[in-house]
Amino acid sequence: MNRTLLLILCDFLLLTLLALTDWEKAMPADAPPPPPATAATPGSGSATADEDLVSVMRLSLEDERAQRDQLSQQLQATQSTLGEREQALAQTSAVLATTQSKVDTLSREYTAAAADASLTKEQLARIQRDLERRQADLERQAQAVAALEKAQAEARAKIEDLNVTVRVAEQEKQFLRVAADTLKTQVEAERQERIRVQETATQLAQGVGQLADSSTALTKEIRENRPINVNVLFNEFLANRVQTSFSATRPGLFGERSEPKDTRTIFVTDGRDTFALLHINDTPFSTLAEPNWDYNTLKAEFRKGGYVGEADRLIFLSLDPRVVVLPVSPLQRAALDVKAYPIALDPFKFTEAVLISNGGAGYGEVPFKLDPTHPTYVRMDNRLVRRLFGDFSPSRGDLVLSKTGELLGIMVNSEYCALVNNFLPSQEIRTGNDLASRPTSRQLNDLTQRLRRLPQRIQQ
Repeated sequence: MNRTLLLILCDFLLLTLLALTDWEKAMPADAPPPPPATAATPGSGSATADEDLVSVMRLSLEDERAQRDQLSQQLQATQSTLGEREQALAQTSAVLATTQSKVDTLSREYTAAAADASLTKEQLARIQRDLERRQADLERQAQAVAALEKAQAEARAKIEDLNVTVRVAEQEKQFLRVAADTLKTQVEAERQERIRVQETATQLAQGVGQLADSSTALTKEIRENRPINVNVLFNEFLANRVQTSFSATRPGLFGERSEPKDTRTIFVTDGRDTFALLHINDTPFSTLAEPNWDYNTLKAEFRKGGYVGEADRLIFLSLDPRVVVLPVSPLQRAALDVKAYPIALDPFKFTEAVLISNGGAGYGEVPFKLDPTHPTYVRMDNRLVRRLFGDFSPSRGDLVLSKTGELLGIMVNSEYCALVNNFLPSQEIRTGNDLASRPTSRQLNDLTQRLRRLPQRIQQ
């Protein structure tokens, strides 16, 4: 126990005992009063002054002795009482030492209270409330521990159930493996038997198969070389064309300038990827000139019916800087539910092609010739448009189909058609609202330089 606290408690108990003691009962009986002094009578003889002084001193001495005896008795009684109280105090100290372990949590409050000499009733009440609160916290913690133990027990039970389930599954897996091995043996035997039967049937049908192959190849060749009616091709084009919309912004003389574009086109494919085919005039980058602009935003969308899909980038093909494609994902193609035209493997099978103007405004058959100096282009004889439907003249952006329904290319000007036989990119601009951080002028300038390197008759 803290020594200071022990001394304070001892003083407190001593003062309490002294305050509760009835000192009147503890005092010894009053000593008999001293005999009164015998007054000198005139007949007894006269006393001298010295004798009177001695007599007075004797009386004073006797009074002092009586008082001292009385104080001595009181001291003895007080010492006896003090011994009893010290014994009681020792017993009390032993009891306090026994209960010390129960008041450890309140020792700091007692120490602080000891500095003020005593604990007030408000402090004792606060300490009691604190003790009750801590006891409640301990009970809540005990309940939480009990809940955790219960949850842990439930988790152990679940783990045990899972272990049993895993063991059962392992046994079932072994049974299935044995059954699968057995079935595999049976299947292998049946397969060998079927192979022998097929070998016999193959020998019997070999002659018939050769004849059928020849007939199939002949049928395919006839179909590939048989032209499709132009009206059928145009109706098919109308059913499969898709609305393509662009929105772009760039700096202008009086603030930001918006450049929207809308056109109708078709999807083309090389057997692996699908693209929407466009002329650069159908995009916001309609003019390739130096210097070119740095655009701020670019957005491209496909629309058909109620579906709207976005393209993530704009690709300028290496075959001509004016030919542009937009990638189409398989999900977008399925949602739009349109045909993708394959590129023509043999574009010179026929001397005429079907030209469709302005996304379906008109169509007709146009003769074309190969340009030996530039084999990636064909020259369309726009003076000999036959069976023309609609009032139009061939111009840039018109689509050109072969008479078997494949894509030949796209008109880069009013006379030349660029043959689209691949989708190799030259430049690529990703759509989004952050084009300001990805300057486009450098890419467009490169396209401009490539265009100027072409012959003048193809540039126009």
